Amino acid sequence: MVTRNNPLNVVVVEDHDVLREVTMEALRVQGYHVYGVDCAEALGDLAVQPDLFIIDLNLPGEDGISLARRLRSSQPEVGIIMTTARNSIAARVEGYASGADIYLTKPCSLEELLAAVRSLARRLHESREAARTWWLHSDQQQLSGPAGVVPLTASEFALLAGLCRAPGRQLETWQMIELLGKRLEDYSKANLEVQLVRLRKKLVQAGCDSSALKAVRGQGYQLAVALAIQ
Repeated sequence: MVTRNNPLNVVVVEDHDVLREVTMEALRVQGYHVYGVDCAEALGDLAVQPDLFIIDLNLPGEDGISLARRLRSSQPEVGIIMTTARNSIAARVEGYASGADIYLTKPCSLEELLAAVRSLARRLHESREAARTWWLHSDQQQLSGPAGVVPLTASEFALLAGLCRAPGRQLETWQMIELLGKRLEDYSKANLEVQLVRLRKKLVQAGCDSSALKAVRGQGYQLAVALAIQ
């Protein structure tokens, strides 16, 4: 867990002044280093390297979806929590596809938001610890582990990166199909399993246990090893 001796830099991107200040104060009480801005354009003035962003989607100027996509592209390991009143399945899918680790619908309590931050903080810490052993290389689309470096296809990389960022490193079947850029009506679970069989073999080649990628009955799939994304 990230402790007060090693606090996260958390940035709250929220244009509602009172909500932003209340959120920031709650995070400060928990020991985080907290910074707040009212729009995406103001992020350029920050003098710190953020570990985690809490992003409202309805922002003036560049909206939260565009911002999350840009951040995920430039900072693959950063944590992203989206907060929004958009609660449809389509909106959630778009949020996760744009790079969200956690998607919270408003109104959400401070307790729920702080729990989400703690959960994501644990995963960020695990990712940093895993950096000594396991790497997912964005530029080369490679997986490296104790047994060596293994090349990945674009689809394999997308699935692994999505699992790394997901809560509990677990995704539902529909989320994985979305990561592959497919439509649910055109791509079956059997098609997905073919992809996963190949991916499991590559995980083993890199030094993983054969159970590193497992099915979770009635839910989807889970990655049992923490990978750091570079």
